Amino acid sequence: MLIVNGVVHTMETGVIPQGFVHIQGGRIARTGPMSDLPKDAGPDSLIDARGGHVLPGFIDAHCHLGLYGAVSQEDDLNESPTPCTPQLRALDGVDPFNQYFQEARRAGVTCVHTGPGSANPIAGQSVLLKTVGTVVDQMAVLDPAAMKFALGENPKGIHKGHGPATRMATAAVIRETLTQALNYDSNRAQADGPGFDARLDALRPVVAGRLSAHFHAHRADDIVTAVRLSKEFGLDLTVVHGTEGHLIADFLAKEGIPVVTGPFLMDRGKPELGRLTMENTAILARAGVRVAICTDHPETPIGLLPLCAAMAARAGLDPEEALAAITVNAARILGVGDRLGSLAPGRDADLVVMDGHPFQWDSKVVHVLIDGQEVI
Repeated sequence: MLIVNGVVHTMETGVIPQGFVHIQGGRIARTGPMSDLPKDAGPDSLIDARGGHVLPGFIDAHCHLGLYGAVSQEDDLNESPTPCTPQLRALDGVDPFNQYFQEARRAGVTCVHTGPGSANPIAGQSVLLKTVGTVVDQMAVLDPAAMKFALGENPKGIHKGHGPATRMATAAVIRETLTQALNYDSNRAQADGPGFDARLDALRPVVAGRLSAHFHAHRADDIVTAVRLSKEFGLDLTVVHGTEGHLIADFLAKEGIPVVTGPFLMDRGKPELGRLTMENTAILARAGVRVAICTDHPETPIGLLPLCAAMAARAGLDPEEALAAITVNAARILGVGDRLGSLAPGRDADLVVMDGHPFQWDSKVVHVLIDGQEVI
């Protein structure tokens, strides 16, 4: 397949004002200016972008797509009876026929990082999915993709009588469980070691630094607690939401902690969102923090991911950096930058063709490809 006559945002080697993208075997084969288009290029099919914009498929770096249905009765987000459930796998709860997958594709969202909610201090394993398919195992790009932790208001008071009621207790529960996981990991290989424990076994790659720890944290003090815990246990930390990250941007930059910002197209519906500001992503990026943008669907509907990036740009984030926050930066934070997020040769052919710039209010998605196949 060949896409021609587009403004090509490679997200790695800059913007090609009038270029082409050549796709072979479901992957990006080559990009370049139209003047370099091979004379003998004879693809099976051709898309004329007609001066529109060609981009990598958009990636939502944190949401609950497939675990939250169109009605509240289909909510599969939180396992409330037990505070720590690292053995849960989002893969076991995602409904690929959820109508929001189609809405994601129509908006150019080709990949999502979806997982459990934030009622539990340790909630379970997330999964990275393409947004097309009928069998979730075949849609998975990375499983597990991360381990979900939560700090702040959400884990407090949910587990009446058998869970944390304060921020101190939430951190203590996480610390105690990770200590158990470290002991379990070191003793597991011994002949008289402990029997199999699904809960602790799921944490072995986390305490070994092989599986990222994604910490739900809004307030600045909760973000710092996530950094503290991660240092204690050698975790590969990503902060999710980071609503007050703008208050400690230099600290996060110095620590080298990436932040998945958002949602910010919402009201301040709980006390820890009191200092929510649209400028957060721009402030973090200017400080040198690697940032991605998420919808936290259903908090902000998945189809509004490009709008979220546009609003971050309006609030001061460089426009190409805003695009990177829903493409290449999201992919790199999720550990799949060698496969997704850019139009570099060898990457998956997940692309969006729009009839105008993605941040122009009346631009429309006209083509979406996943693995080189048109899906809308």
